[in-house]
Amino acid sequence: MRRVKIFSGSSHPLLVEAICERLGASKAKVDLRKFSNGETSVRIETSIRDQDVFVVQSGSSNINDSVMELLILISACKSGSAKSITAVMPYFPYSRQSKKKSHRGAITASLVANLLSVAGIHHVITVDLHAPPTQGFFGKPVDNLHAEPLIARWIRTHVKGWQEAVVVSKNPGGTKRVTSLADALKLNFGLVTTARRRTAPHGSVENSMFVSSVNSSNHSLENTDTSPPNGNVTNGPRSPHRNPQRSPPQVNGIGPMSIPYRHLNSHREIGSSPLTQSTRLESTSPPTIRLSSQREPVANGPARALSLEEEKEEEEDGSGDEYTDERARDVITGRLIHGHIVDDDAPSPVMSTMSNSIATLPGDVMDQPQTDGLDPMTSSFVSTASAFQHDHGLGGSIHDAAGQSDDEEEGFKNPELEHTITLVGNVKDKIVFIIDDLVDQCGSWIAAAETVVKRGDARKVYCIATHSLFGDDSLEQMEACDCIDHIVVTNTYPIAAERVKASKKLVVLDISNLLSEAIRRNHYGESISALFQHYPD
Repeated sequence: MRRVKIFSGSSHPLLVEAICERLGASKAKVDLRKFSNGETSVRIETSIRDQDVFVVQSGSSNINDSVMELLILISACKSGSAKSITAVMPYFPYSRQSKKKSHRGAITASLVANLLSVAGIHHVITVDLHAPPTQGFFGKPVDNLHAEPLIARWIRTHVKGWQEAVVVSKNPGGTKRVTSLADALKLNFGLVTTARRRTAPHGSVENSMFVSSVNSSNHSLENTDTSPPNGNVTNGPRSPHRNPQRSPPQVNGIGPMSIPYRHLNSHREIGSSPLTQSTRLESTSPPTIRLSSQREPVANGPARALSLEEEKEEEEDGSGDEYTDERARDVITGRLIHGHIVDDDAPSPVMSTMSNSIATLPGDVMDQPQTDGLDPMTSSFVSTASAFQHDHGLGGSIHDAAGQSDDEEEGFKNPELEHTITLVGNVKDKIVFIIDDLVDQCGSWIAAAETVVKRGDARKVYCIATHSLFGDDSLEQMEACDCIDHIVVTNTYPIAAERVKASKKLVVLDISNLLSEAIRRNHYGESISALFQHYPD
């Protein structure tokens, strides 16, 4: 390509060499130095007047030096009268700080975007922004490329039996990315969500907003209970238009129009309104509710009501329609302590911590009912509902991908916290692809992998991400996890050569072909829509 100059920063020189090799060009000469006090010095050693300049600089372990070096290099190209300056940033720095997480927080991604614009940038090319709305921070065009076609091509080529696999998101914030890949490969998808178990003394959940609202509404319904002491069912007040000789049939003590909800802190079943019957059930298992009080309308006439004999026959042979929810079978819950799946009978660090303060509690709190009998789905819901605190209001919903991932990692490190993890989807005896845009800390990855293997009985697990940050010793911990079979990443972020050689599970995909084609199309003014499409092998 004529009249094109490609400059390389110091963050990822191997990627720049691969890009130049595919384009048939050579890197432009530039002298990058540092003064004794750490200041960055840039000097361009070739003419760039009236030429298209592409500056390739990704994030690195020295992220602040990389950002400052990029800004100075762009400013130097602007001073050299370049025709256009395009920043090629495979991993956009500070992309996880795209919104306020507290009242005194900073939107650092917007700050970096403003710095690039002031330095003199005309165009930005990046890959898989952590938050796609970050493109709005720039006053210049942004090409947010996707590594999804590359990942999908690798899966179809190297994973045997991928047609029966399941794509899983390790947090609710990444569901859109997961469903996109699942649609491209025509696969089913699942979800893993983690909620901190917030247990008050004696296991009570009275402090949660949901239970408080239920308790307040319960006081108005307590006085309408007309159940006899022996637990039998009695009918409530009769409607003036109701036929006393023809009452709706009841199955297991429950009528078709009075399906109760369960109070979270007791075994009392309360109807949907005071006019419906009140029920006491000794057993906590949900009854089978039959909704067959009427026939479906016939083709040439009105609906015919069942006679008493026909109802008895249907009850005996079980031919009536039953209320069943098949989706509940695909919801599996588990306990996380120190970021790992444990058995249901393992001691809880939450209870051991709270037991020290029970003696100092007032008497009215000590007399509150226990909730040890809560089913796992109710416990997960209450834990999630109680997590909506004031500190999440400014930063958006709790399902924000960045905030949730960071909070999970911090919670896994706290030995006094217990988490409830929920798997939605059927992964039994299947290959599982756990997808996210980046892998930094390993806690949520290991927790999701152990959940789908130990709870969901998955056959094999692939952890797939675009940006391989691998903070601290996260790569080594994922390597040591028996539930993770392969770790698939791209080379948008530099990985030390010794870490790649030492890992037996790590697979690095080359992203240089995608970036080089984006540079070529940008220079010639061609459309880049083809880079987002999936092509069959």
